[in-house]
Amino acid sequence: MSMKIRLARGGSKKRPHYSIVAADSRMPRDGRFIEKLGVYNPLLAKDSEERVKMNLERVQYWLSQGAQPTDRIARFLEAAGVIAKATRNNPKQAVPGKKATERAAAKAAKAEAAE
Repeated sequence: MSMKIRLARGGSKKRPHYSIVAADSRMPRDGRFIEKLGVYNPLLAKDSEERVKMNLERVQYWLSQGAQPTDRIARFLEAAGVIAKATRNNPKQAVPGKKATERAAAKAAKAEAAE
């Protein structure tokens, strides 16, 4: 059974509230889970102590059992000092999109024609 430590969404429309859970990776996002490990409230300020609360003892237990944290949970664990900070590389992030490239080419062609 492959385990994940992930977020399960709760709360009403436009008022999200997440539970940090240990679940089988085959189960639905908000479906069956094995253990609730904490809560995450994205509506609170980023420096608030109440924004992310985790039972770090149980998180470390599940990590030792082979559970894989999702990207968001891994960032929370890095901030808490539980796991080592991973380097991330997204080289496509700074590349302009298709329409922006077309606009830049059109603008360059227009400037070329004006000269």
